[in-house]
Amino acid sequence: MTSSQAPRRGPTEWNSEPKDRTMNDLPDILESSDAVQQATGYVFTEGPLWHPDDYWYFNDIRPGALYKMKLGEEPTLIRKTEGANGMTFDLQGRLIHCEGEANRVSRTELDGTVTTLVDRFEGGRFNRPNDVICHSDGSLYFTDPSMRRPFAEREQPRPEGEDGVWGGARVYRIAPDDSIKAVVTVEYPNGLALSPDERTLYIANTRSTKYIHAIDIDAEGNLLDRRIFCDLSGQAPGIPDGMKVDQKGRVYCTGPGGIWVMEPDGTHIGTIKVPEQSVNFAFGGPDLCTLFVCAVTSVYTLRVKTPGQPHPFYLTRNS
Repeated sequence: MTSSQAPRRGPTEWNSEPKDRTMNDLPDILESSDAVQQATGYVFTEGPLWHPDDYWYFNDIRPGALYKMKLGEEPTLIRKTEGANGMTFDLQGRLIHCEGEANRVSRTELDGTVTTLVDRFEGGRFNRPNDVICHSDGSLYFTDPSMRRPFAEREQPRPEGEDGVWGGARVYRIAPDDSIKAVVTVEYPNGLALSPDERTLYIANTRSTKYIHAIDIDAEGNLLDRRIFCDLSGQAPGIPDGMKVDQKGRVYCTGPGGIWVMEPDGTHIGTIKVPEQSVNFAFGGPDLCTLFVCAVTSVYTLRVKTPGQPHPFYLTRNS
């Protein structure tokens, strides 16, 4: 890996007065009512991820750049990417990236070597992998929306089509043995999250219909049932994109006006706002109560009262 200082960054110290203030009146959800700008000057931030050594990863999609930062310090450029978006760890702590411009899911080995994990299904290249999560059994689920790829150029499905113009937009599962299968077709699958018992897969649907799918799955990732969990329609800027679940089973998802918080039954109980449009976010910090928000040109932090669900890597690392 190469490492250099990122240009035009302006981190705000954790305990200092934030440059931009957006107050949130959500005492049941938030410990801190305003967002602290930690760094700015990006094109389109995405895919935040906390490492238990207490630093964060995030991407700037448009220039294709992966950054690493400790709160209160300048972000550091780790490597150039091919449109990297969502990312996660596997059980060994290796970075798993959806690199949309390369039509692949990549893996960064612990020595820094970047390899292609998967880039095709049944002989055809993926459309534009977007987000990826890790199950406690080591399997990986990722989304592959198709709308931004011209239909005649799609290899998922072939140009002759499948199920109309939305064909080829799917959620896939990579099993621990590296075999891959399609789990479900969705109009425009974006962010992903699992319920605490890992029996429900939440899928943020973006574009013409703004809602969250709830997909019941078995231990092998087979579809058992599907339903609409929550409708996130609204006039304010923002779409269903990044999504996470806290330890009470509440679902957090970006949407119109900020980050929507839903009870496990889908009831919308509040929206967390930051000074820019929220794109994605992650729980982190030693207590998993720091919310790190990617919001277009900047990254922000807030403190929540309920910890996020721990990544399976955190648990295996400490076992």
